[in-house]
Amino acid sequence: QVQLVESGGGSVQAGGSLRLSCKLSGNAVSAYCMAWFRQAPGTEREGVANSYSDTGVTYAESVKGRFTISRDNAKNIVYLHTNNLKPEDAGMYYCAARRVAELDAKRCPVLERSQYNYWGQGTHVTVSS
Repeated sequence: QVQLVESGGGSVQAGGSLRLSCKLSGNAVSAYCMAWFRQAPGTEREGVANSYSDTGVTYAESVKGRFTISRDNAKNIVYLHTNNLKPEDAGMYYCAARRVAELDAKRCPVLERSQYNYWGQGTHVTVSS
């Protein structure tokens, strides 16, 4: 049973940084496309970034140049490094996973909620202006 646990959220001022972590248990993270989504109150959950390998990385336009997704396969952890945070980046950040062996293309699917079948409980990010 795959489980995801996020951590690292908090409150920062605009321009600040946070490193979010997602620990996968129950299998090897190297076999999964890992993604970060976020959701602000009253809005739809939106994809932020995903990663299957060092070259297979995708970012939402709104975070390009500010956020970086990385993984430590030895520790089974995926990180989201968030820099130059803006008030509009605030919300609950969720880690998600999809086993790549299930996918015909053997790469990450698009950053849509329906494409990922494992989810964490989320970690909250607040950004004050």
